[in-house]
Amino acid sequence: MTKKFCFDDVPVLETTGGKLKGYFYNGAYIFKGVPYAYADRFEQPREAKWDGIKEAMSYGFVCPLMERDNPCAELMVPHRYWPQDEHCQNLNIWTKSLEDGKKMPVIVWLHGGGYAAGSSIEQTAYDGFNLCMGGDVVLVSVNHRLNILGYLDLSPFGGKYKNSGNAGHADLVAALQWVRDNIALFGGDPDNVTIFGQSGGGMKVADLLQIAEADGLFHKGLIMSGVNDVTLLPPCTGDGRVIVTAILQELGIPENEVDKLETVPYYELVRAYTKISPAIAAQGGYIGGGPLVNDYYRGNPLDYGFRERAYEVPLMMGSVFGEFAFMPASYDKNELTEEQMKEMIQPVYGEHTDEMIKLFRETFPGKNPTDLLVVDRALRQPTKRLARMHAEGGNIGTYLYDFTLEFPIFHEKIAWHCSDIPFFFRNTELVEVCQIPEVRERLEAQIFEAFMSFVRTGKPESDKLPAWEPVTPAQEPTMIFDRECELRYQFDDKLYEKIDSILSPFNMMEMMAQEEIQH
Repeated sequence: MTKKFCFDDVPVLETTGGKLKGYFYNGAYIFKGVPYAYADRFEQPREAKWDGIKEAMSYGFVCPLMERDNPCAELMVPHRYWPQDEHCQNLNIWTKSLEDGKKMPVIVWLHGGGYAAGSSIEQTAYDGFNLCMGGDVVLVSVNHRLNILGYLDLSPFGGKYKNSGNAGHADLVAALQWVRDNIALFGGDPDNVTIFGQSGGGMKVADLLQIAEADGLFHKGLIMSGVNDVTLLPPCTGDGRVIVTAILQELGIPENEVDKLETVPYYELVRAYTKISPAIAAQGGYIGGGPLVNDYYRGNPLDYGFRERAYEVPLMMGSVFGEFAFMPASYDKNELTEEQMKEMIQPVYGEHTDEMIKLFRETFPGKNPTDLLVVDRALRQPTKRLARMHAEGGNIGTYLYDFTLEFPIFHEKIAWHCSDIPFFFRNTELVEVCQIPEVRERLEAQIFEAFMSFVRTGKPESDKLPAWEPVTPAQEPTMIFDRECELRYQFDDKLYEKIDSILSPFNMMEMMAQEEIQH
């Protein structure tokens, strides 16, 4: 059946920035590349204005990357690649109605890629159509400044650069301000805004809780595989005097002409930064690359504690079983004998191998013991700590999940970083590897319904799931998302305690190197 498309009859909307025209497709009004702010390099965002009618039919520029895109693992995480430009402060909107006063819940997507990479449309699964249509919500996805464009402190060199170390986060605040001021035109409720993000996007959700200027701009948050602690990314503290001075020297620019950094071609700036920053970092100096802890941004709540405002915001948070274990196995785990499994696990757990296999089977019934080699040590434990911290501050609602699904690739590979995104976006149909008979549609409905319930009420509920209890100071329920979903309590505490007693503290670079050796 032919789907309905309409452009000429779609009304022009009068936003705070100017007149805007989108298009209609198969039940949704879609607006792409909407400017929400404008900023010169290193400066704070200011309101975007334009003359005439802006046709919002094409995605806007995404932030330039410091390294060239390298297409890989497209079956596991299908990507889209897009033109780059520093003036990337734009957003995309999917909505079922342009009726002012409709008051549909609003969901704002903050993309992953740490603080250095990614975009609002980077992954195929980020498409907002199915989420909008299935959830009766308005979906907004945001591009903002990243890497040295968004997170390099030049404040010691003049007032015009105040808070340049947090320019990327200031963009996000500006985007949420635009949503507050304009989203009613798109049928959205500015008093019911949920922000959600995965990986770096999840970090940004937690970060926005730590920024006073964001207070009241969102009302719920979902953090997906994005609870950061020092084992992943140490906090940025200090100031940029040393790093910026070194960049100036590398480029042959006098210190009293620091403003020339505003017009140095981006990749020349990247080259200079990349050359001189490792030595400064090795000495413990500030090199940027993430939000700067200062009066604007309080810092990672795991390091600095939550602001009181955070306890007024219901939170969902979770991680996936395998997280950063992307490498394919060189063996079929389901064909291994008990002795062969022990031989594979022995080099890691030594004399504790038998005990670890027993404990793993108790923790994850039905999983193969060789999955011990890829069980996440990066995000599950910090996520649980953050959930407890949030729950101890009040009873507004804190909900934990663990996504432990196996996929039909590389001999039933356990869930990896990003593999849960299509289920939350209701986009599993767009991702080939998600096509698991008798599982895909059911699990997608379970996750999506719980998410949409959370968006509406602050509680993730679905008649397709067991009752999802919140985390409290006394207990830590986790919803297990798998072929069969269940709620379990403190189920992996003993496993992680034993792993941590045997292995050295988690180190991302060491883990990646070990994967290369194993595979």
